[in-house]
Amino acid sequence: MPFEFERQNIEDVILVKPKVFGDNRGFFMETYKKSDFVANGIDVEFTQDNHSKSTKGVLRGLHYQAKPYGQAKLVRCSKGRIYDVAVDIRKNSKTFGQYVKIELSEDNKNMLYIPAGFAHGFVALSDEVEIIYKTSGEYAPQADRGILWCDKEINIDWGIDFEPILSDKDKYQSELSGINKEELY
Repeated sequence: MPFEFERQNIEDVILVKPKVFGDNRGFFMETYKKSDFVANGIDVEFTQDNHSKSTKGVLRGLHYQAKPYGQAKLVRCSKGRIYDVAVDIRKNSKTFGQYVKIELSEDNKNMLYIPAGFAHGFVALSDEVEIIYKTSGEYAPQADRGILWCDKEINIDWGIDFEPILSDKDKYQSELSGINKEELY
């Protein structure tokens, strides 16, 4: 099998480690194979691919789409290094408000599967970062929501010792306690 699937401390979040075939010419790897993903509990239809570029210090997130527009994501870093974060915001989950943080990089080539019902964000750790991610739903601007990146209730350890670069949107998101629970899964 060209992948290893490792369930994280929040079981539905899965670290996907692709098998990389490398030699003096470069490398080859599969980044998605439906049959392997389904066999390992990731049975979603991806409908949109996104590509994002950031510079060191940029923090994007924590973003999600309100129901019924939730998106599962398969995130990989094709250039540079990031800490990728998924926060459980499923209203009846025993891990509500808890998070998973994983380093994704062009060197480790790992991917993070994040199911619908999670807020997602990342911080760029290298001079240039590019991430590519699949989503199980198309972007729906009317359902675009977010949570404040530094919410004290969630208390994410972003692993940084600098003030992140934020969009105006991300500077003024609501805290977890202030989001509309009726819009959650």
